[in-house]
Amino acid sequence: QVQLVESGGDSVQPGGSLRLSCAASGYSASRYCMGWFRRAPGKERERVARIYRDGSTTYADSVKGRFTISQDNAKNTLYLQMNSLKPEDTAIYYCAAESGSWACAVGLFTYWGQGTQVTVSS
Repeated sequence: QVQLVESGGDSVQPGGSLRLSCAASGYSASRYCMGWFRRAPGKERERVARIYRDGSTTYADSVKGRFTISQDNAKNTLYLQMNSLKPEDTAIYYCAAESGSWACAVGLFTYWGQGTQVTVSS
């Protein structure tokens, strides 16, 4: 059974950094497309970053140059390094996994974690 567990959410001041982790079990993360999403209060869910099985990555324009998605296949763990955080980055962050190439490309992920809260405020 596929399970994803996020951690690392916290409250930070603007300009600060956080690293989110997503521990995967029940499958090999290296064989799946993985992604980070977020949902801010009153807003729709937004795809933040995505890493394909070949290691290529994509980012939302709002986080380009500030966030980095990566994975450690030996640990079956996905990461999101977030730098230069802004108040508008405040949201619940979710990691997700998808085995299908087409579904990954269009952002339709099958497996989801429970989310971790990130709050950016002075």
